[in-house]
Amino acid sequence: MSRTRTALAAACLLPTLLLVPGAPGAAAGPPDRELRFATYNASLNRSGEGDLVRDLSTPDDAQAQQVAETIQRTDPDVVLVNEFDFDEGGEAVDLFRENYLEVPQRGADPADYPYDYSAPVNTGVPSGLDLDSSGTVGGPGDTWGFGSFPGQYGMVVYSKYPIDADRVRTFQLFRWQDMPGNLMPTDYYSPEEQSQLRLSSKAHWDVPVRVGGRTVHVLVSHPTPPVFDGPEDRNGTRNFDEIRFWDDYVSGGRAGSYIYDDEGRRGGLRGGAFVVMGDQNSDPLDGDSIPGAAQQLLENPRVRSTPVPESEGAVVASASQPGNEAHRSPAVQDTADFSEPPGNLRADYVLPSRSLPIVDSAVFWPAPGQPYADLVTASDHRLVWVDVLVGRH
Repeated sequence: MSRTRTALAAACLLPTLLLVPGAPGAAAGPPDRELRFATYNASLNRSGEGDLVRDLSTPDDAQAQQVAETIQRTDPDVVLVNEFDFDEGGEAVDLFRENYLEVPQRGADPADYPYDYSAPVNTGVPSGLDLDSSGTVGGPGDTWGFGSFPGQYGMVVYSKYPIDADRVRTFQLFRWQDMPGNLMPTDYYSPEEQSQLRLSSKAHWDVPVRVGGRTVHVLVSHPTPPVFDGPEDRNGTRNFDEIRFWDDYVSGGRAGSYIYDDEGRRGGLRGGAFVVMGDQNSDPLDGDSIPGAAQQLLENPRVRSTPVPESEGAVVASASQPGNEAHRSPAVQDTADFSEPPGNLRADYVLPSRSLPIVDSAVFWPAPGQPYADLVTASDHRLVWVDVLVGRH
């Protein structure tokens, strides 16, 4: 039974229960609400500043159509789109909504997202430092996060529920050296670079979403890939600590006491429900990330990490593409179709707090021949969704 039909059935049944004295659940109050949270690295980044706005200004960009249809077919209530170039005016966010999400793609129902959140990221922002040790200052390797222009590889959150903008916390400016016990390679970075280098390769955001009388903190990020460096492993160590940031943040208390946001407010999450979402660029067992990087979140006692979203398409892809034979993570859990090496990996996560029971989950990766299998060509990542129950109070 679909989520819509289930909701309608429940709505029809509830008045009857309330009218029957002593009926089970008669005094239980309003039922929990089922919400779908999703993350999708849609690869909507472009090579030049303003190119994404240009491409979304008309409704006929083939890739954007596929991305929009994927979102329409899965129908998340809250969705994070990674690799969506940021622009100061927010034009791309509005254009994608108006020209793609709200337009039926191949007969799919339009997706209505009246609320969104996007903000500046570190990618493409010049640091004024020789961070890649090339001997010169300038270019993508010397920006706070690798990028050709400010905002490249940004991200946006779309929501069907109100976003509490006054309570959003951003951590774009948090310095890597301010994380106790960090893995920054101090033999690679100069003292000046160490004192200024930011932790987030893009950004970390705490976006509170109001669901009835309850708030769910949507914690989003996109850590750097743990590759494209040298023996110092500066990207691998940064990836590890970017993931660790959310581990400390949701643990709260002393673990998150060192954290400060861009407004100077200190401390981690002070209780409450949350969902960690994003392309973490880290498979629990395979690939190039530092061992244990993903496990920092997966094994956090406040995080609900099972059941793991799965797909049939991932199994078929792994078996048909050479180079995945030695992988240890179950192929059914893969979320990204990379070339060899590293091969197909589980890189994208939707991890709710223990207070949010999981009802269902999946990776949108239809096997060849199944409906909508052609949509996976939009990106080398797949949309991952998790349905949870959110209490009314």
